[in-house]
Amino acid sequence: MTFNEQSPTDNGEVRTPVSRARSPRGFAAMDPQKQREIASLGGRAAHQSGHAHEFTTEEARAAGRKRHAKARGEDIGEPASSG
Repeated sequence: MTFNEQSPTDNGEVRTPVSRARSPRGFAAMDPQKQREIASLGGRAAHQSGHAHEFTTEEARAAGRKRHAKARGEDIGEPASSG
């Protein structure tokens, strides 16, 4: 959004903000298929370099139990912080 001066004009009117439509740039301007191709390369690179984490079935179950217990307001048995 671009702003004109907020001072009165010769006829006493106050100028107001001027809104312009913005066209997408960069990644947003790309074809959705091209976006998916680029994103998938990043995911593959993360796995090859060992930076991507894959949950085991047991880790996923534990996370789900923890999340649902917290949503219900239950004590999830974590030790209290000593700080």
